[in-house]
Amino acid sequence: MGAKGKIALGVVVGVVVIGAVSANAGDDGDGGSGSGKDSTAAAGRESGKKAGDDAGSDADAKSDTKAGKAAGAEKKAAFEGDGDFQVGTDVQPGTYRTTGNADGLCYWERSKDASGEMDSILANDNVSGASYVTILKTDKLFKSSGCKDWEAVDAKTSGTPAELIKGDGGMHRVGADIAPGTYRSAGNTDDLCYWERTKDSSHSMESIIANDNVSGSAVVTVAAGDAYFKTSGCKDWKKTG
Repeated sequence: MGAKGKIALGVVVGVVVIGAVSANAGDDGDGGSGSGKDSTAAAGRESGKKAGDDAGSDADAKSDTKAGKAAGAEKKAAFEGDGDFQVGTDVQPGTYRTTGNADGLCYWERSKDASGEMDSILANDNVSGASYVTILKTDKLFKSSGCKDWEAVDAKTSGTPAELIKGDGGMHRVGADIAPGTYRSAGNTDDLCYWERTKDSSHSMESIIANDNVSGSAVVTVAAGDAYFKTSGCKDWKKTG
């Protein structure tokens, strides 16, 4: 099976999981990794559905501009968006970010070996917009297909947090890309809007604080202690409080 088009293990339509809040919320460096595909069957939906539905709107442009400030000046890519990378040799453990992906064709995978079997997958995702991933020193292989280049993330990076979030913009770092607070998204249909609050970017089931699949309007409070907020297939989110 090719990398593109794989279904992310971390998302399953119609299931909602509330994760336990950790004292390590917001710490990417040692975020717990799943021990296999079962541990990464966190709630959600397959990324990439309805990708680009809201593209081109003025709101999207403003959101992209504001969120982009968090990354600061343009950074040199740590590694390319296509390829298999051995951890410790081709890529070092740490947190990385990719942006500008469209149509859910960006696929990444953290693996415990290079067998290519499903049981070797620790976490994965199909991405529209942006994604953050923490590669642990215990990982053996990182796969990336159809993604924009990955850049290393400095844990101390600051920015001008946005108060408008693109509904299909992917994963946003709280306090850097977006401001904490209460957000509302309206006009969603067919349960294709998925949101997720997480305490790290390991993409393990244990990293999820709360999530939901939405029809109609949605309201969520992103806490200051959250590390990331993920959104896919939703209408844009506007800060209301």
